[in-house]
Amino acid sequence: MKTAIIGLPMVGKTSLFTILTGVHEATRVGLMEARIGMTQVPDARLDELAKIFEPPKITHATVEYLDFPAVSKEALRDPSYLASMRVADALAHVLRLFQSDTVPHEKGSVDPVRDLEDVEIELILSDLVVVEKRMERLEKERKKIKSTEHDREFALLERCKATLEQNVALRALELTPDEEKLIRGFQFLSQKPMLFVLNIGEEDAGRLHEIEEQYRKGPLAGRTNTAVTAICGKIEAELAELSAEEAREYLASYGLKESALERLISATYALLGLMSFLTAGETEVRAWTVPAHSTAQKAAGAIHSDFEKKFIRAEVVNWQALIDHHGYPGVREKGLLRLEGKEYIVKDGDVLVIRHG
Repeated sequence: MKTAIIGLPMVGKTSLFTILTGVHEATRVGLMEARIGMTQVPDARLDELAKIFEPPKITHATVEYLDFPAVSKEALRDPSYLASMRVADALAHVLRLFQSDTVPHEKGSVDPVRDLEDVEIELILSDLVVVEKRMERLEKERKKIKSTEHDREFALLERCKATLEQNVALRALELTPDEEKLIRGFQFLSQKPMLFVLNIGEEDAGRLHEIEEQYRKGPLAGRTNTAVTAICGKIEAELAELSAEEAREYLASYGLKESALERLISATYALLGLMSFLTAGETEVRAWTVPAHSTAQKAAGAIHSDFEKKFIRAEVVNWQALIDHHGYPGVREKGLLRLEGKEYIVKDGDVLVIRHG
């Protein structure tokens, strides 16, 4: 899963990227290049299962974060900048809520809704250029050759153009699966799922969830295919210097249970409709990321394509049951280990053993 961190200058996006990935400023290559960093998805279930199986290897799911230079007209004309952003699965737009005398805002005042609209307009205009260029080429091709496929694409692009000209992001456009497939290759920026990340000040950290809800139900409500989460960059930077136990205590002092990393990943998984199933044994305990509502056969394909092709059935048990009954013999004895066929819908936290040809 690739998440692009975007925003205006001085909003805290690069600091957030460093906190999430440990990758520092010196690693950026070129003025318009996105920095890339990987981070493990925190999952306490793996640690609990590892106590039972004691494997030599514990493998967490991973998330790739891309840190982009500030969004601007100039940046969105740079081919490398655009190409890197288009491959992201989701955009995380960092919105500044914190006040600071030492960190000036380029617009002279802190206004997250204004900043949101400014960036959104730039993404919309970038997509409009792509749509208009493609329509020009299609028009020439349609004059040469009659094609129902070209006619369908042109009609859909007309809808996209009309939407964009109203300054509305393409993620608000209702599309059929066939229409979605038809324009997927354009990788429109304003069509990508958007996570709004509210970066609040330390003085508001105790009200983090309240502020999050206030924006979710207020100025950011009713936006299609978007989600909202809040962080406090200053606190998260301090957490990075602490041990796990100290970090938990420090978070608790602000009434928080989860770090920014946990909140961001949880919100992004929900936005993209993703979940994790697990595999557990004496050689490895591992989390696998798949779309929610995946069948057992599709989930098997995440492990290995041959498992999907030659799928016979899956042994399934909830991870907590496996912990409570100290492994597979215990859940078998209690009748909690089920055999499921290829159409079984895998649930978050299921532990699977795939049987295949």
